[in-house]
Amino acid sequence: MPNLPFKAFYFILILTGSNLYADDSRFILKEHIVVDLERQIEWLRCSVGQRWDGVKCAGEIINLSLDVVPKALDIAGEQLGGKWRLPSKAELKSIVCKECSSPKIDKEIFPNTDNAPYWTGDRSVFNKKFYVSVNFHTGFTFNRFSPIKELAVRLVRDR
Repeated sequence: MPNLPFKAFYFILILTGSNLYADDSRFILKEHIVVDLERQIEWLRCSVGQRWDGVKCAGEIINLSLDVVPKALDIAGEQLGGKWRLPSKAELKSIVCKECSSPKIDKEIFPNTDNAPYWTGDRSVFNKKFYVSVNFHTGFTFNRFSPIKELAVRLVRDR
């Protein structure tokens, strides 16, 4: 590699998809956003209610019922731009870290995640009155929550 100043080297790494921060080259960290190269989506690093302070997710996670989620999506769109949504079951399950202690997620990529269930936008295949959640305490998915139940939320948008 040619002798480049650090900033130029860093720029080349970002353009080639390398990731200086995360162990998994699937993700590129951009402050409060995580670019998921495998799924072609962008995650918010923090759960709804938290804010990115430059190092970690600060503040309290706010659990929401599904009737309040559209307002959170509108606020995210106004403040961050883009069209945010709830992740699908497959998308949210894809960030579960089976080898990690609870919460079962990469804590460097998604700091201060609650070890609790998070909403997906998918309805249960067993009963259309219920929605699917992914529990970051166990890493398992559940098909049993009514939309009036208040759960944690992590937002995603398409790239």
